Amino acid sequence: MNKKRGYHHGNLRQALVEAALALIEEKGPTGFTLSEAAKQAGVTPAAVYRHFEGREDLIAEAARQGYEIFSDVVEYAYEKGQPSALAAFEATGRAYLAFARKYPGHYIAMFESGISVNRTPELAAVSRRAWNVLEKAAADLSQHIPEGKRPPASMFSAHIWAMCHGVVELFARNSPGTQSPFPPEDLLESGIGIYLRGLGLIAPDAEGH
Repeated sequence: MNKKRGYHHGNLRQALVEAALALIEEKGPTGFTLSEAAKQAGVTPAAVYRHFEGREDLIAEAARQGYEIFSDVVEYAYEKGQPSALAAFEATGRAYLAFARKYPGHYIAMFESGISVNRTPELAAVSRRAWNVLEKAAADLSQHIPEGKRPPASMFSAHIWAMCHGVVELFARNSPGTQSPFPPEDLLESGIGIYLRGLGLIAPDAEGH
């Protein structure tokens, strides 16, 4: 019996996603072919096309699954930080960094592959879910800012997302020539702290109450 065992539709599809994630992590999102993904999953290249039209479809599915995990991670962090709006907000920032460390293949597929989140309705919906958690955390916290000085929650969360992403890209993924003398977690924590002080959400150390 020379049949590939254990693969029917769902299993094979997921085996290909797992193979793609490993290749993305090793070679980047454009550094591998569908044939390589098929070989790694132990199937023929022809089998891939029964599930994915091309490499971008495969990467998009890896990104969709990544957003599912990411949404769960940031939702959990947000809930764990309650009832303090500040703790919930800071926890979502830390969760972003933790996710990037633990799921590098998914992270690259989501944020570095050039795949649009609007490629499919499913991908758009799940990425929106993740964004909504970060925006909700920002909205909760911004209630403590006088209305006239309050940035829109979407801008507030975009600033923090950009800071998280920058720390990950530059300092958490061993980019050449960008070694920082501080751990990425410390950079993110202090950066968020400075930002929140600037908005008056954290009292300067001298004042604290």
